[in-house]
Formats: sequence, structure tokens, C-alpha cells
Amino acid sequence: MDEIGANSSQTRVGILAIPGFALMSYACTVEPLRAANLISGQILYDICHFASAETTQSSGAAMVAADHNVGSLPKLDYLFVIAGGNPMAFDDAPTFAWLRKMAARGTQIAGVSGGPVILAKAGLLSDRRMTVHWEHAAALAEFDPTLLIERSLFVIDRERLTCGGGTAPMDMMIALIAARHGGVFAHMVGDWFLHTDFRPSGGPQRSGLTDRLGTTSAPILSAVTAMETHVADPLSLDQLAQIAGTSPRQLNRLFREKLGDSTMSYYRTLRLDTARQLISHSPLPLTEIALATGFAGSAHFSSAYDRQFGVPPSKHRR
Repeated sequence: MDEIGANSSQTRVGILAIPGFALMSYACTVEPLRAANLISGQILYDICHFASAETTQSSGAAMVAADHNVGSLPKLDYLFVIAGGNPMAFDDAPTFAWLRKMAARGTQIAGVSGGPVILAKAGLLSDRRMTVHWEHAAALAEFDPTLLIERSLFVIDRERLTCGGGTAPMDMMIALIAARHGGVFAHMVGDWFLHTDFRPSGGPQRSGLTDRLGTTSAPILSAVTAMETHVADPLSLDQLAQIAGTSPRQLNRLFREKLGDSTMSYYRTLRLDTARQLISHSPLPLTEIALATGFAGSAHFSSAYDRQFGVPPSKHRR
């Protein structure tokens, strides 16, 4: 406990949970701070909640009660914005203005899971490295192509913190606790949750391709990696084969054997899955979504989408 005494002043933490927030992300943000208080026997972290109503409904049955209204300006060291569901649909000008005002007062602003979307819409992530839950990454990149989005667990860039959600907030909070109260104490907090292996900020959000695809075939892994980085500008079969270091015929044989589909059919499905995410989580016109996922025109896109999902993209959005 000696490490705590070197920097034991209270840290004031605010939580803004956006309606529909994910409980997992919320718990992994707040519970490490609560555990730090309990283990130390001190109020190291003074936590308060903000909302525009008396309570905020989570994605499930749980609700969080507010201590302060959005718009009030208490002195805070950190303000965490936690969002889930479809954060692109959140469009509350007073909340955005309040976040900008809190940032101007020197508060370190953090976004968790879909929270970075809220920060971006408030104009708080310009020229800052950032991350967001992978489900929202494509929509956010289309909303603002200038954002410096990384596929990391969490990113701390000066006075902005962003985190991918799920269990990643626990890794970020452990890192913050370690920076303030030392590594020994941070490991005690981690042990409290049986969380003994702390993942670095640059760790990947999703399991590796080997786990996702269920194959160790180097040509397939190389080809799919290329596909995922060329959604808007699709590569040809010859180009994919060249990247994979094999012939087009052999690459097709491997795809059919390991993944049950041809190379280009798998690629089209990947692009259409991205399109479905954009339709569900972004306000982009369908023509722009078609271009963003590598389709030459709306008619071709609509036809392919209908064949894949059984409904045209316009009906999916409605």
C-alpha cells in the first residue's frame, strides 16, 4: 500500500452513460475504480454520474441514477462517455456543447465502446489518435474520414482517451490506476476481478484471423487480410492470388476447401456485411454506402444486397 501514499489525492471521475449503453462496458469502467477504493480503504476515486434525466436505461433492464444534470460544471479530472447500440443516431446539441465546455475546462474526456462516436460528433477527436468498438469503426470512418482510427483496445492521446468497449475498459482503467498509484496496487485491483493478464493498449479488438476463419492456411490469411483493407477498392482474383503467393486456381481451391466458398464470393460477402453495418449504424445515403463497399452503382449494389440478405438495402434501413 505504500505506493498509494505517493499520489493519494482524490481523482474526480464523471460518468455520462448514453441511453442504451452496454452494461459490460459500464461495469469494466466503473468497477475497477470502486475496487481501488475498497482495497485501499480510501476514496481514491470520487465517482459521479451525469444525465439529462433522473435515470439512464442500459441495453438491458438495469438503470443508472444521475447525480448531476448534463450542463452542470463540477470540477472533474476525467469524464467517461459510455455508449452502445447505435451511437451514430445520438444527436443532442446541448450534450455536445457541454462536452466541449468540459474539455475546455481541462477535463480529460474519454469515450468507451460507442462513446468515441459521441466525442467525434462533438468535435473532440480532431488530430487525436483514437479507437472505437470495431462494430462502429466503418460508420465512424465514413462520418469523418479525417479521424485517426486505430483498431486497438484503447488509445490515450494527451487529454483524450478512447476504448473499444467490452472488457477492454478494464485494461484501460488498470493502466490509469497503475500510472496514478503504481503497478503493484494496479495488479491488486486486477486480481480482485481475476484479471491477471493486462493487455496493452495496442492489442487487437478481435480475435486473430486464424481463430475467426478456423484455418492456418497462409494464402487464405494473406488474401483475407488484403480483402479487409480493400473494401472500397476491391482487388481482382489475380491481385489477391499474387498477394497470397499462389495461383488464382489454387487460391480458389483453398477457399472452397477451407471456407466453403470461392475467393471472390467470400470477398463479396465480406463487402456486403460491411454495407449492412453502414446501413444499420450510419446516416450515409445508400449511393455512398454502395461506393464505400466497392459497388459501381446503386442498382448493382441493391441487387447483390437483396440476393445476400433477402431484402433490398432500402427496406433494411426502413
